[in-house]
Amino acid sequence: MIYITIKDIAKKLNISIATVSRAFNDKSDIKLDTKNLILKTAKEMGYRPNPMAKKLMQKRSLTIGIVVPEFLNSFFPQVIIGAQEILFEKGYQVLITQSNENFDTELKNVKALEDSMVDGIIISQCSETKNSIYYQNLINSGFPIVFFNRVCNEITSSKILFNDYKWAMFATEHLINQGYKNIYHLKGKESLSLTNDRMNGFLDAHAKHKLTVTKEQIMPTGFSIEDGKRVAYEIIDSGKIPDAIFASNDPAAIGAMQVFKKRGFKIPEDIAFVGFTESKMGAIIDPPLTSVLQPALEIGREAAKILIDQIENPSTFKPQTIVLNGQLNIRESSIRV
Repeated sequence: MIYITIKDIAKKLNISIATVSRAFNDKSDIKLDTKNLILKTAKEMGYRPNPMAKKLMQKRSLTIGIVVPEFLNSFFPQVIIGAQEILFEKGYQVLITQSNENFDTELKNVKALEDSMVDGIIISQCSETKNSIYYQNLINSGFPIVFFNRVCNEITSSKILFNDYKWAMFATEHLINQGYKNIYHLKGKESLSLTNDRMNGFLDAHAKHKLTVTKEQIMPTGFSIEDGKRVAYEIIDSGKIPDAIFASNDPAAIGAMQVFKKRGFKIPEDIAFVGFTESKMGAIIDPPLTSVLQPALEIGREAAKILIDQIENPSTFKPQTIVLNGQLNIRESSIRV
């Protein structure tokens, strides 16, 4: 490919490179006719500005890195779409990586983005995160980072969160109000604050309705479909079948539903289900899954806005924590027949 430079344009028009540069930078000390001729000639020759030169002049890459744990759950792609809306408007490009729920891969992704000289990073940590010290050191060095959804409370940085406690409580109350008493909770990963927030919402809903919760009703699970399947087999093999299950996310709920259906249980007649994160898969599974909708697009937009603020105002910026709300979408998986 032949790249056209301002030197080529200047040579064709027999003018100085400085004159061509003034035309592109919309300087006032150039005749309008000359400027229009330069711009017309540049278009005809197929000239495109050198993005690297512009970045070097601005001492910024105008590129943002985004790190997510996985793409199987539609929540994370939606967050990325929301972030890109804001970033593209402000002239930033985006580099997207996923950790595949592996903290080593997550750290390699972050270091690769650093090497690519991104201006900042938006990240949701993997479920087994062990990189908090590295991130805090990076933040202390002045590198802009915004965390969302899966965050570590020990890190001092900006965070975009969802009110997991409140909506887990609402989701559990929905099951209780439907008449279910023996409800199990498929718990997420211990290392994440949202796991405990959702569990505490589950527990406090029971306390509010004067229902006791035994240890066996809280089942350490994880976030994948396979995690949900594994725990479902454990429950069925134990012979102690609950009235309903509230899972920490949709994939775990869906995996459990598949196993119970395979073993001949009817949903919701024999056992009801509620998930969390409102995945597309949850809406089309049979029966459709009741789930908590998180405002994924808004989470992405807010993360991008805060990151841009930090990049453009480093001397005055202070870390912010924004907590967003959602809604409970009730479907057939939890409605008492």
